[in-house]
Amino acid sequence: MDFSLILVLATLAAGLIWGGYRAVRALAGAAPAAEPVVVEYARSFFPVLLLVLVVRSFLFEPFRIPSSSMMPTLLIGDFIFVNKYSYGLRLPVLNTKIVDIGEPERGDVIVFRLPSDPSINYIKRLVGMPGDTIRYAGDHLYINDQPVAETLLGVYDGELQPGSILMQEQLGKARHQVLLIPGVSGRGDGTFVVPPGHYFMMGDNRDNSQDSRFIGPIPEGNIVGRAVRIWMNWDFPAMPRWSRIGGRVE
Repeated sequence: MDFSLILVLATLAAGLIWGGYRAVRALAGAAPAAEPVVVEYARSFFPVLLLVLVVRSFLFEPFRIPSSSMMPTLLIGDFIFVNKYSYGLRLPVLNTKIVDIGEPERGDVIVFRLPSDPSINYIKRLVGMPGDTIRYAGDHLYINDQPVAETLLGVYDGELQPGSILMQEQLGKARHQVLLIPGVSGRGDGTFVVPPGHYFMMGDNRDNSQDSRFIGPIPEGNIVGRAVRIWMNWDFPAMPRWSRIGGRVE
């Protein structure tokens, strides 16, 4: 279900019903009278729908994290805000860029539409820029034949994957943590060249992520926005994790 399309159509319908009714009465010179119920509802809902459409399309959009592919940065049940204007303003539904504001940077955590099925949103970390050669071998990442700086932090004691190896990695200006599962080395190993106009994405949970190593590089037009804040964590029926509220996505 394309929620953006539904929201656009609902806003348009409410605006046409309310505006059309007022225009017809004005042209007819009709005296003031009680509005029909459908017009009254359209008048009430139109400004709300329009506000939601503008905020969701051009400013911020909420998403929920459904998988562990971005652990330990993002956990299952995290609700995040995605900045929609960092990389430029796009028309809803059409996703055509109308205002160019900025470009993705290496290390950004990005929501994008899956190339094989644009109705599905993925969230990963930007590793490779257009023209880069990315090599992943033996749990180590190389960009243009240069090893990415990494530091061993110890054993991960969090949920879902206790006993995993916790590493710190430096990608551009972004310093973040990644997880490696002992005994799973070799998954996703390979060398990849990023085509022009595309980006190479990887999950922070390196051995448990369906990312550009498997789905290919992501076209620029498929990028939705940059993850910026966690506003809630609730993996029902478990209790909310209040400590995660307000956390920055880095």
